[in-house]
Parts: sequence; C-alpha cells; structure tokens
Amino acid sequence: MVSRDSRILDALDQHGTVQVADLARDLGVSEVTIRKDLDALAERDLLRRTRGGALPPVRGDEGAFTDRMRREDAAKRAIAAHAAALVEDGDVIALDTSSTAHFLALELLTRTGLVVVTQSLRTAMLLMDRSDASVIVPGGTLRRESSGLVSPSTDALVGRGRIDKAFVGVVGLSPERGLLELATDEAVSKQGLVEASNEVHALFDSSKTTGFALHSFASADRVTSLITDARASDDFADEWEAAGVRVTRVPLVDGTQTTGTESVSARGGRASRRLTQKEHR
Repeated sequence: MVSRDSRILDALDQHGTVQVADLARDLGVSEVTIRKDLDALAERDLLRRTRGGALPPVRGDEGAFTDRMRREDAAKRAIAAHAAALVEDGDVIALDTSSTAHFLALELLTRTGLVVVTQSLRTAMLLMDRSDASVIVPGGTLRRESSGLVSPSTDALVGRGRIDKAFVGVVGLSPERGLLELATDEAVSKQGLVEASNEVHALFDSSKTTGFALHSFASADRVTSLITDARASDDFADEWEAAGVRVTRVPLVDGTQTTGTESVSARGGRASRRLTQKEHR
C-alpha cells in the first residue's frame, strides 16, 4: 500500500508543483488533510510550502540532508517513535546530526523541560521554534553534508555535567569496532557526545547493519541499546546480544506483510525474546 505522503511526493516529482485542491481530489481526502500533510512534509524539508500548494525543496547544499530525510523514512519514523518512549520530561539528552535523530526531535516537541545538546542546526531550529526545550549547540565548523557543526576535539562537553541519554545515528557498526562513521570529523564530534552521556542509544534503519564505515566513535561496551527496524537479521541481533547490547527491532506496518516486534536483551544473563505478530491485510 503506497502511503499518501509518497503519492504527494511522487506528484511533486512528476509535475514540479502541486496544489491542495488537486491533491484532495486525486487522493480522496479533504483539503484540510492535505494542508496538514504538506505542512508535515515541509517540516521534514521534503518540500516547500507555497500559497495553496507546494514546490520541491531547495537543492544544492541542502540536498544531502533532504535526501537522507526521505530515504527509508517509514523505518526512521517508526524507530524514532519507539525511541521517544525512552525520553521523559526534564531529561538532558543529546541528538546528533543524523536524519533519524531529527525524526526523534519531531516526536519530542510536546515534551516539557528538556535540555537538548545537538550539533544539528536543523534540529536546533526545530526545537527552538516548536518546543520549550533548552537547546545547547556545541561550537565547531559547519559541515554542509549534515547541516551540523563538527569539532576537531572531543572535549567540548568535558566538565559540564552529564547527559542522561544520547541518541546517535551510524553509517555502519560491528561488535568488534562498535558504532562507526565514514567521516573523521563526524566521528570525533559523536565521540564527544558519547563520552559525556550516561546512556547511548543507536538509531538506524536496517540497511546500516551491512554498512561500511571506517571510524569508531563508541565501543560496544559504551552502547546501551540498538534500535532498528524489523528487517534486521537474527544473526545481526545475536552478534550484538553476545556483546551484551540490547537490540530492538521495530515493526514496519505494511499493507501486505506480517509485522512483529522483537526485543533482544543480553544484559544480566541469557537473552530473552518476545515476538508479537499481527497480520495486516
């Protein structure tokens, strides 16, 4: 089943512009619903709102982030919704420059009293405009590919207190090397977040389980949990279970598939698995 968001974006790709009235007619929903859809897509930088419709997002330097937000977006939304349950009002959290962390920020807009440390300029602006969170942006050099600030050292947060929970994306990962990034400066900046945090939760879609990357920013013994989607393999979960890291595979709802939730926890003894399945027809 193709989602309404996908159909809107497909129409935008095909025609170069879309109008609220036309989309409402073609998709069989109200204009109010379409306006809400377009506003939500604009928040994710997947289009630009205009009076009565929308245009494609500005490309160039912004294209990399926009493309990441669109890639595997259903999985990232599901992962972010699950991770949001780990955040309580008043927490001090860290969000890196990953697109999945930005989806998590969208889930946290109604939380109260958060203190958020983030290197992502887009996430910082979102939280400043739409929430009551106190936002801290460590200094550094702007990296256009991630729309974030990176630092050549890991000590920007040293001696400034502890972060309750860090939520980070990955390019690749392995129990031997831990959480991995491809760019050195991104890895160094993420290492600073990890070292200042009591808990480290990695958020990533299942394609990253076979990803290739060079630079470790968190060893396996510093990782509290991995949160990915249900397409991640049993072998992947078992390898991380053996390293003592909890793995949660979040279900993806598909109109033609059976979906389930599986959580693997190895802390404190033998792993336990629970699987609940519901068939969607």
